[in-house]
Amino acid sequence: MGEQTSVKFPQEVIDEYAALGVDLPALFSAGHLGTRMGVQILEASAERVVGTMPVEGNTQPYGLLHGGASAVLAETLGSVGSMLHGGSRRIAVGVDLNCTHHRGVRSGLVTGVATPVHRGRSTATYEIVITDEQDRRVCTARLTCLLREVDEAGRAQTAAEVTQAEERAEA
Repeated sequence: MGEQTSVKFPQEVIDEYAALGVDLPALFSAGHLGTRMGVQILEASAERVVGTMPVEGNTQPYGLLHGGASAVLAETLGSVGSMLHGGSRRIAVGVDLNCTHHRGVRSGLVTGVATPVHRGRSTATYEIVITDEQDRRVCTARLTCLLREVDEAGRAQTAAEVTQAEERAEA
């Protein structure tokens, strides 16, 4: 997503990750794909994630914003919200994404806003509304992420490992 220095994270979240030695903006990057597509995260919390993406460079053969580009923006924003909800001991893994495309866009910048629909212990679902520069809805998406526990080595635990840990905790 390019340079991340302007992302606004809640201070308590910055402190939590800093205590673990984690570079929070780098952690919530869309990586090479987001950089290539020009995705920028402007604001991020578990309650609301805002990001932008240019239309130029992300179009289909007819010159309209590609639906897949909207999906990348939506999944990026919803994943960031899910990871912030899950906290530093969980990772978010997308398991379902659906997008409804309402209108075409040929130029400018689109803005996505992700807000939670459900924030549970093991899943998080976000609605992502993408609008054009005239604040017209371009796409409505919904992303559900599975929240997976991270072990001491920083790797995601398998479902069986999570179940075993829960059983040990109950014993």
